[in-house]
Amino acid sequence: MGTVTEVVAVVCSDEPSRTIERDEHLLLSPPHPSRVPMKLWRDHEPLSVVHFPQEYEALPFAPPRGVYESAQLRVEWQTMEGRQPFYHRNCDVEEISYQIDGERTLMTELGVVEHRPGEFSRLPRGVAHDNWGRRESHLLFYTPVPVTEERAAARQSQAVIPPFPGWEPGAINEAVTQCMGSVGHDITVAPIDELRLLEQVHAEKERLQVLTGSDEPGTTWLYRSAGFRLGTVRIRPAGVRTYRRTLDADEVQYQISGRRTLISQRGIVDLGPGDFVRIPLGIAHTSVCGEESEHIALFSDRELPQIAETTRTAEPYTPERLTALNV
Repeated sequence: MGTVTEVVAVVCSDEPSRTIERDEHLLLSPPHPSRVPMKLWRDHEPLSVVHFPQEYEALPFAPPRGVYESAQLRVEWQTMEGRQPFYHRNCDVEEISYQIDGERTLMTELGVVEHRPGEFSRLPRGVAHDNWGRRESHLLFYTPVPVTEERAAARQSQAVIPPFPGWEPGAINEAVTQCMGSVGHDITVAPIDELRLLEQVHAEKERLQVLTGSDEPGTTWLYRSAGFRLGTVRIRPAGVRTYRRTLDADEVQYQISGRRTLISQRGIVDLGPGDFVRIPLGIAHTSVCGEESEHIALFSDRELPQIAETTRTAEPYTPERLTALNV
């Protein structure tokens, strides 16, 4: 413990960051007792972690599991073995997906993508889509338009018919939804000609862009809108800790690979693959690791409440706990 650097930043605007020198022990300690006979501040809960396994587990088909949700943003986890039983068209949001594990064929009016672990793609609002998963899991991020890519694509969707071996057009429906596609918010459901829907790609110039993170340490920005930003963060073991305090956004992190310890003003918690954690705006935090670590960082300028069950919570800071992390 000693003096550390804190970066005070905004991510949903282009304002520059500031740096402050801090006493690390004081930064993480509870406040001094109040000298006035009134309660000046609230007691806050420690950071909470939500976990979904990355390895495939056989489960009956079910709607995606909500993890975080606000009026402007929704984060879901899904696992699939086989077809989704309908095509889906969003009225109000763009839909970004991240492939966690397994293989998934994404079939759309803008072409077909064969998703592999580590890949992202964005479905523009109003584009019909379906999935064929093979022992896979993926994340979904729903956010209002317009969303733009901040990184060059690794590849694009292609016109592929049939979209996968053994495919035959069948009796299938299309569901049109609002409210970020959550259950019970369908506007209409009707039967469609699946072949005709997929052949729409030949009349479209736009294609889906497949993005990946970087192998280099640091943050790689992938998507942004007026109040939303998403990227991947790669961390390597280092002897110097730099704290970050984001002033204009809640941050949700999803651990992709490796293990790390998140140190924050709301506790210390160990994170491994499949863990989610939300860091409210204004909370100083940093990470330490003994091996290379990679996670997704999502920023929302609106509060982004957790709606999934908590798996575990952060431990209170103690000097001894921090000293044990000097890797």
